[in-house]
Amino acid sequence: MKAIPPASAPDDAAQVLRQFRSVFKAIRTHFRQVEKEAGLGGAQVWALSLILSTPGIGVNDIAAGMDIHQSTASNLVKALLKKDMITVSKSPGDKRVVELRLTAEGRKIFKKVQGPYEGVLPGALARLDAATLARLSTDLHKLTQELQVDDSAAGTPLASL
Repeated sequence: MKAIPPASAPDDAAQVLRQFRSVFKAIRTHFRQVEKEAGLGGAQVWALSLILSTPGIGVNDIAAGMDIHQSTASNLVKALLKKDMITVSKSPGDKRVVELRLTAEGRKIFKKVQGPYEGVLPGALARLDAATLARLSTDLHKLTQELQVDDSAAGTPLASL
């Protein structure tokens, strides 16, 4: 009987490629389902969920909560405002600060959509232990260097890519 040789680099690369495809499909499937249920994009639903959980939240807090650029969060807020999903008011304590709240229309979304509102990937990453996250971060850094990626997409919600 012939011994089976160890996996070669091309076989390993193909396996990793298949894993990436599976991850991307899971992400895409989730956001398509959210969009079908809510009639809104996944990033908009995530922003709404942050406003639901923290009435009076500001745009900068949404940006921080979603780990996106402030201008991206501002664009999400503008879109939600146009759709009458939220209200914007000045803070009584500091007129320079705006507070965001859901409208009745915005609240209806949560009767239609099941979570996770932030998407499936952030939740899965949050459940990983610190050592696994550290290895993953190191390895993905090597991959992004190899790809010579443009870091500008790093602040864009996955649902918007």
